[in-house]
Amino acid sequence: MGPDLAVEVLRKGLWVGFMIAGPLLLGSLVVGLLVSIFQAVTQIHEMTLTFVPKILAVMLLVALLLPWFLNIIVGFTVSVFSLIPEVVNV
Repeated sequence: MGPDLAVEVLRKGLWVGFMIAGPLLLGSLVVGLLVSIFQAVTQIHEMTLTFVPKILAVMLLVALLLPWFLNIIVGFTVSVFSLIPEVVNV
């Protein structure tokens, strides 16, 4: 296994991590922004008001995007497993 193959597998792994974490972080960011605007308009500064909607939004996104997440993870796993003969023969 050469360094170029190891770097390629690491690069793909990081990309898969970004693809899975990105939509969840973006959804949490949008909900947090909306809650912050709501708090600024109404002058309600309750700490739990910021966390509960974010948690619910992330849970909803995970439930909706789970098939897509699994497809990405399975594709990456298959590609890593397909490299086993190349790594063993070196």
